[in-house]
Amino acid sequence: MGVTDTDPAREALRIVTASREAGLTLRVMGGVAVSLRCPSAQAPPLRRAYGDVDLAGRSSERPSIERLFEAAGYVPDEEVNLLHGRQRLIYWDPAHGRQADVLIDRLAMCHELELGDRLALSWPTLPLADLLMTKLQVFETADKDYGDIITLLIDHPLGEDDPEAISVERVTELCSSDWGLWRTTTEVLRRTRDHAGSLDLRGIGTFAAAEQVDALLSALDAVPKSRRWKLRARVGDRVQWYEQPEEAKAEPWNR
Repeated sequence: MGVTDTDPAREALRIVTASREAGLTLRVMGGVAVSLRCPSAQAPPLRRAYGDVDLAGRSSERPSIERLFEAAGYVPDEEVNLLHGRQRLIYWDPAHGRQADVLIDRLAMCHELELGDRLALSWPTLPLADLLMTKLQVFETADKDYGDIITLLIDHPLGEDDPEAISVERVTELCSSDWGLWRTTTEVLRRTRDHAGSLDLRGIGTFAAAEQVDALLSALDAVPKSRRWKLRARVGDRVQWYEQPEEAKAEPWNR
């Protein structure tokens, strides 16, 4: 399986298919995952180019993940993987000048999301709610991330017990115990609603972006909050509630 594919989405599928055959739980995340799950990602104005391949895996499977990537035609970033491999593994596709990035157990950017126990719930990507939350936790949101959020929301219903639905319970569970994550998520959702209003989305998607955003905001407002959430809410915006990704301890490889 050592010949890499020119197309990032096909390449991501090739890797996770090989991982499944090897009994591993690698899952695709990032924009490529959105393109794999959402038909609207193929239509303007939401269609965009994809570069690197982003995946999530488990620490218990790390040695097997390392062997898988080397068999798949990738070259490890030995310095980064030696120093930070408990959090993240980086591999290079020399044939296409592309990076493959494997997060181990969790995402640590503006906020921290535990992913390890979620990987077995969906294939070939992270579960839709977790995929959405990896985008909503970015406070300084780029246009491509707004686009990915909108794409997820217009292509998938909000609900439970359906692999093609975005689990509202998962979103509210994460935010009801973490005021900082709630603060960022609700802010980014409001900005996403405004961004969607600036796009011509006629003829694509199944659901209205604004209605989906409003439904999530209502659920986030209504869900009971933990004592920890309430204590942090008293402090509010006086203390910064999110990490700058370039400063976060989980990303020392930004070189």
